[in-house]
Amino acid sequence: MDGDRQNRVRAAFDDFFAPAPPRSRSWVLDLFRHTAATVPAYRKLLRENGIEPATIETFADFQRLPLLDKPSYHERYPLPELCRNGTLAGCDMIAVSSGSSGRPTVWPRALEDELHVARRFEQVLVDGFGADERSTLAVVCFPLGTWVGGLFTQACVRHLAAKGCPITVVAPGNNKAEILRVLPELAPHFEQVVLLGYPPFLKDVIDSPGVDWAAHRIKLVLAGEVFSEQWRDLVSQRAGIADPVRDVASLYGTADSGVLGNETALSVGIRRFFALRPDLAREVFGDSRLPTLVQYDPASRFFEVHDGTLVFTADGGIPLIRYRIADEGGVFTHDELLAFCAEHGFTPPPGPELPFVFLFGRSLFTVSFFGANVYPENVTVGLEQPGVSDAVTGKFVIESVEDADRDRTLRITVETAPGRTADARAVAESIRDQLVRLNSEFAHYVPAERQLPEVVLRPAGDPEYFPAGVKHRYTRRS
Repeated sequence: MDGDRQNRVRAAFDDFFAPAPPRSRSWVLDLFRHTAATVPAYRKLLRENGIEPATIETFADFQRLPLLDKPSYHERYPLPELCRNGTLAGCDMIAVSSGSSGRPTVWPRALEDELHVARRFEQVLVDGFGADERSTLAVVCFPLGTWVGGLFTQACVRHLAAKGCPITVVAPGNNKAEILRVLPELAPHFEQVVLLGYPPFLKDVIDSPGVDWAAHRIKLVLAGEVFSEQWRDLVSQRAGIADPVRDVASLYGTADSGVLGNETALSVGIRRFFALRPDLAREVFGDSRLPTLVQYDPASRFFEVHDGTLVFTADGGIPLIRYRIADEGGVFTHDELLAFCAEHGFTPPPGPELPFVFLFGRSLFTVSFFGANVYPENVTVGLEQPGVSDAVTGKFVIESVEDADRDRTLRITVETAPGRTADARAVAESIRDQLVRLNSEFAHYVPAERQLPEVVLRPAGDPEYFPAGVKHRYTRRS
């Protein structure tokens, strides 16, 4: 029996049940020292880089530490050596990444990590949805199994119930038939229902015929993908959600370290303002795309930006010090972003005084066409326009294909909604119009006569392009 483990878990629960204490950014130095002392792989990495841990005394010293990533760290050392004391014994759960980049990765974690991340769910469910006062059915629609989403989400929400919130969890996973079976049975017994899942899957569930979603008082918690504000409005309308700013929240989550940040009414309000002002969005975010914008707790996750990509520091089953994730993005202080909004006459909804992190997703999810990066976020907006959105599910695959003459065509394979037919020409024109409007590279690099994509329509659940039960990929390399 591990008595030290018992003490750590008890201390973690005590912290979770108490108000979150403020911490200065000096906690990252404490985490560094503890990691250097207890994690064999990190000790080896420091030694190989000629770094003596005792010389890292200030925050400036910390920022000179080497950046970590999967190839240089996680894939380089045996799994136990990445954990404290060189053993998996302190970790009671294994999660596997979804393999978006083509190779699944194993991430051990412990109950203490769940409690840490549960505070982000608390900010969404309690501060945002009032789940401390309203009886709430939380329906976990993320895939269940070794993947990080389903079981981790279920655990974090149950911790909120243990804290005293009137929350009951049911976990049908990404089984659409089971979701639609349990909802009518359970929903009438609760004041609100929260669906937690990936955006395209939840949209598919909500588009199911014969469900009176408004009667269930739906809220949504989303993760895993950047979506547009048109998508938020469209799905809110279909789900009977009257206030998409407060009742739909996205999480910035990774298999590497759980949830790093979450949307609030404040961040959503600001994002919707920028959605209407792409010129200002480009000025602030440095890109024509509209990123996900969330707030994060600097006492739990510390962010830096290196060469346009996000770097974070966080404790966990595998402690990560200056870990470079592949997400493109940046950070703003709370005051910086609100001051910019004020300069342009916009007052966002009230929200927590926490810093912001924005992310575009990963560059490997783009397709290059005539030198222009074509982003899924831009195509999505084209599928959400009136006259198109009712006939498609929102899922698609982008390819740049080459014919026998070596000419390239932008091909977009689109999933049609069950029982619906779509006009491929109308879909193509809608996508082209939004690409030209939102993507300045596409508008200027691609000749006008080549801007209309080739749209291929495939039925819902097509096994080659839209297989059920796996995380959808929006791009394909030809």
